Amino acid sequence: MKKMNICVVGCGYVGLVTGTCLAEIGHQVICIDNDPRKLQLLRKGKMPIYEPGLEPLLLKNSKAKRLSFAAHIADGMKNAEAVFIAVGTPPQADGSADLTFIETVAREIAQNLTRYTVVAEKSTVPVETGEQVERTINRYNKKRIPFDMVSNPEFLREGTAVEDFLHPDRIVIGVKTKRAELVMKELYGPLNAKILVTDVKSAELIKHASNSYLSTKISFINAVGRICELVGADVEKVAEGMGLDPRIGASFLRAGLGFGGFCFPKDLEAFHYISKKVGYDFDLLRAVKDINEQQRVHFVKKIEEALWIIKGKTIALFGLAFKPHTDDVRFAPAIDVIELLQAQGAKIKAYDPVATEKAASLIKNVHLCKSATEAAAGADCIALVTEWPEFKKLDWKRIKTKMQHPIIVDGRNYLNPAEMRTLGFEYRGMGR
Repeated sequence: MKKMNICVVGCGYVGLVTGTCLAEIGHQVICIDNDPRKLQLLRKGKMPIYEPGLEPLLLKNSKAKRLSFAAHIADGMKNAEAVFIAVGTPPQADGSADLTFIETVAREIAQNLTRYTVVAEKSTVPVETGEQVERTINRYNKKRIPFDMVSNPEFLREGTAVEDFLHPDRIVIGVKTKRAELVMKELYGPLNAKILVTDVKSAELIKHASNSYLSTKISFINAVGRICELVGADVEKVAEGMGLDPRIGASFLRAGLGFGGFCFPKDLEAFHYISKKVGYDFDLLRAVKDINEQQRVHFVKKIEEALWIIKGKTIALFGLAFKPHTDDVRFAPAIDVIELLQAQGAKIKAYDPVATEKAASLIKNVHLCKSATEAAAGADCIALVTEWPEFKKLDWKRIKTKMQHPIIVDGRNYLNPAEMRTLGFEYRGMGR
């Protein structure tokens, strides 16, 4: 393979994984970020995020001098053959994506072009963003250096992002020229993955459509779960029966508190906004969002049914991250659950294996504990919010002795109901 010089702009969840893994497959990578504190950590080999398997790869490739970090795009583009835009696109109040960072980066890229360069959108952006980025680069590209705009959406799942990058089920590249296609194929060649080549707009739509579909599947099974509760059925069995149909598949058919994190809620809102903007009211997506939000309310109602009066009671929250194996608490169900419980006067104790520090800045008046046992001590109820493997291995007999009342409301159907009841717990799940 040809070793390529690559610049990755943004050292968040996507950019840091992308840059590190591109270095791992042999490329020379410079990652850019304007946060001095984050750069200082990275240069010392320390991680600003929790992502399994990422730290050893970062240390390995930094030591091999294939991976480095800088504060200015000019430093990364001196020899760059490809530059990836991996900056944030936070949601705005109307559901649209804030593309301010994208525009700023596009302008700086234009001002620092020195040779033919492929500019790849890696951030999740609305369809037609590529056109705007290309227009911006042309506007500020005073030396008329040739470049190609490419859409290269990421499909990384937090918690398994390194594995997802190094062993992808597909790589999507949206291009306008054969030259850009060849550069991207050469860049990803070492992965030996299926590469789907499309036009730029189709590539941009694939990411939003994929995440919105998966969100829909989650909300669908949660709605089925509500019906299961009303008629006395078990959503776990219903989901299993549905998932055995190869046309449906078992993935994302897990009833519970619903989806969270930065990608699904943001992309769902953005896709709905985009659809209305171009003239199609995609009402299904609004229903998906409403069902998801109601699951938090329903979960708290289950706690209320178990305790009767929530005011003055102590609830032990097990899990703060939006999913296991990450410290990401953005749009995490736990945040909504805490607010709903506190609104009814509950006292909250919480424990998460890795997300406590990041959650601390988003929640107030919560006693953050160093262990599940500490959180359960004196609690009237345990609310299991994140399905960390650690929770299945707990000494539940000991935890029971620490509690005021041995009640568990399992928002992820993660624990075995029969086993917990045998241990003397009052157990309540979702959709069963």
